[in-house]
Amino acid sequence: MKYSVVIFPTKSLQDFVNSYRKRYDPYYTHIPPHITLKSGFEADDGHINEIVQKLHDVAKKTSPFDITVTKFSSFKPVNNVIYLKINPKEDLENLHSDIYARFPDHVPDYLYVPHITIGQALSNDEHTDVYGSLNMLQVNMQDTIDRFHLLYQLENDSWTVYETFLFGKE
Repeated sequence: MKYSVVIFPTKSLQDFVNSYRKRYDPYYTHIPPHITLKSGFEADDGHINEIVQKLHDVAKKTSPFDITVTKFSSFKPVNNVIYLKINPKEDLENLHSDIYARFPDHVPDYLYVPHITIGQALSNDEHTDVYGSLNMLQVNMQDTIDRFHLLYQLENDSWTVYETFLFGKE
């Protein structure tokens, strides 16, 4: 089965993100707006309890922290993805690193850039047009992060929560 570890922002931030995602993200119906901590990985039923325990260990030693969403940005030319940039990102980067340290066989595909995807799978022209419009908008939203989630992928490619991990909790 395929799993992923993510943070879901508060409803107000999700609503803001979804106002754009429903137009620019073909995966809008598959997963709510999120910040990926560990991208999709395969695990069988025999290993999931060990993975859950490792994630509980990370959550226990993590304290809640604040994030600020500061602007629209893009991963172009690597790929045509438009996202919301997150600052400061040290707490997120530390959490990401701590999770990956528990899974030495899993190597990230890209350098970690904490973000919330707004649009993806855009043509070059569509990306240029949408990003040009969004890049002019002012964004300054705050959010407090106090948990992360282990998700699993369903047969219809949607993702659902397997377990939630509260920071500082057993």
